[in-house]
Amino acid sequence: MTDSPAYRSPTDPKEQPILDSILSIRDHLSILKLDRSTYVKSQDVMSYYNQLIDEVDKLNAIRETKRDEQNRVDTVLDDCFQLISLFFMTIGRNQEAPAVYSAISTVKRLLDHLKEAGFYSPKDLESINHHIEQWQQAVERGRTEHSPQLLTLLDARMEVCRHILAELKDNLSKLDPEMMETYERLVSILRSLSALNTRSKFPAKEVKDFEQQLLDIQDQLHESRDSHEGKSAEQVYAERLHQLSLHESADGPTVVRALLARCLLWVEIIQAKKGKIDDRFHETYDKLLKIRNTLEQMNLTQAWSLRETDLYSYQRQLDRIDEGRVHGNFLDPDGRPADLHAQRTLLYLLRKSYAFIYQYIVSSEPVSEALLPIYNQLLTLKRCLVEVQRSGGVDSPRELYPYSMKLNSIDNMKRDGKFMVGNDIPEGQASVTALLAECFEIAYELREQSQQEDEETAATSGGGVEATNGVEVAG
Repeated sequence: MTDSPAYRSPTDPKEQPILDSILSIRDHLSILKLDRSTYVKSQDVMSYYNQLIDEVDKLNAIRETKRDEQNRVDTVLDDCFQLISLFFMTIGRNQEAPAVYSAISTVKRLLDHLKEAGFYSPKDLESINHHIEQWQQAVERGRTEHSPQLLTLLDARMEVCRHILAELKDNLSKLDPEMMETYERLVSILRSLSALNTRSKFPAKEVKDFEQQLLDIQDQLHESRDSHEGKSAEQVYAERLHQLSLHESADGPTVVRALLARCLLWVEIIQAKKGKIDDRFHETYDKLLKIRNTLEQMNLTQAWSLRETDLYSYQRQLDRIDEGRVHGNFLDPDGRPADLHAQRTLLYLLRKSYAFIYQYIVSSEPVSEALLPIYNQLLTLKRCLVEVQRSGGVDSPRELYPYSMKLNSIDNMKRDGKFMVGNDIPEGQASVTALLAECFEIAYELREQSQQEDEETAATSGGGVEATNGVEVAG
């Protein structure tokens, strides 16, 4: 099984049958995840989900007097719920409570890393806050349908996320609009520098260009560069981080100056290292870099090929690396902590990978993978029609024939008003039907616009001929 955290076996013999059952459920879910010969069916997912809830009920009865117990049963349960959550998205039931489990787990990790990194933009927080509210609505809708234990757990995790969000928002609340603009620019530069630091060949010129941008901002703020005579840039950077944790309620200008200083120190550090990571952490670095690059490449093909359950193995690998840290530090095999450059580089890759997973989860369409080929074709048609609309429409209704033929062919695929796959009615019918109707409506508007323009042109041309004839008769 993939990288799940290792915990001790259950001490209560009554829990062993539960462990055996959920291990079997996890194995079946893993096999189902790997099977690409057919699409995932709702009834299969619901069967495993109901089996899992039955085991949770048994476990809660055993642990009535020991609620804080944590052993291997809990870690395997977490594996199962993560998989079930991603399966709910795969079958298009994104708006239901179980689908929230994986999303909120990823967001909790992401928020922890934003807090640890010590810099983030308001847009990061706005996006997360927006989706937490959506997930809360899904939980509320599921009060009568899903396990109270699962809903209570989701409520608690969302409350933790809201608490961290409030803390992060408060740290930015002292920034006025002008300071915020500079702050966001610095966040962007620092993230860009961290990305450049992980290139296979160190891009010295690009780093130098960002350094010049930082010096320009320094001039605008009438600041001077940190002098750290007798100390390394890494030592001063670490001191800056420590000061940041001690002065979280600092005013806006202080926050911006501190971030500017960190950016300039980070430029100095990565220019000295030239992208070379400490040998002790090369294995972890290579693993995180591979995960980050793979997740980034998925961005090009996500809509057409990503099955949400594909994210599970990446989540688990990242979780294992994250949970292997001690007091936030990455440790080598001898238990020695990483230097600041390695520490911040690994943390960046970890955060960036979780950010990609978050992006894919929140952009998952509420449509079964069985209907995704149709849904994606309609999305492409809609984009094309919208682009035609933006560019001024069509010269003739005939130009719309290819779009109309494709839309009609998709519409004709329905049986009794439903998009069927064999004898099954996959989830997401409403989303596909609504998108189809939207495409038909745009095509209709373009046709009407073209016909109206033709009529106006004909009327204008006709009026011109009559006027000319009148002159000739008069002559």
